[in-house]
Amino acid sequence: MDSFNDLEGATPSWYVIQCKGGESFRAAEHLTNQGYEVFHPVLKIKRKRQGKLTMVTEPLFPYYLFILLDQVASDWRPIRSTRGVLRLLTFGNKPVATPSALIDTLHAQPHQQDEIHTYFSAGEKVTITDGPFKDLEAIFTRCKGEERAIVLLNVLNRPQHLDIPLETLSKL
Repeated sequence: MDSFNDLEGATPSWYVIQCKGGESFRAAEHLTNQGYEVFHPVLKIKRKRQGKLTMVTEPLFPYYLFILLDQVASDWRPIRSTRGVLRLLTFGNKPVATPSALIDTLHAQPHQQDEIHTYFSAGEKVTITDGPFKDLEAIFTRCKGEERAIVLLNVLNRPQHLDIPLETLSKL
């Protein structure tokens, strides 16, 4: 072997870490504080909290994140005892590298911080929770801005499109 780069595994690769339930953000923070390069893809999504739709940041892959490690130069020992980390994913006893093309594709996606996903999907059945149509079932068609929705409601035996506040809808 002529140089350090000739060693097998000397090139850093991405590996998958399985996190404890609901602790992927904690694991990412603690690993970053220890000097590891971590990739934790997240997305912003609207969720109903206490009767109101609010924007929350959630992991794209719940319970998982990616870490860049070198099989020769990286210190792998502290990873297992890091808060929030359950284990490094392995095949047998050997950690399996994630293809860098997958990581590059995920890095290029807008879900990192910019894309906003709606709580409801077009065609999904919803219940109206407030107002004159309270407790009626409707079909969500689309969002109208950030706080309004267009739903299809059967009124007097005819389907009608209604513009109502998003916060007055609930999934069935």
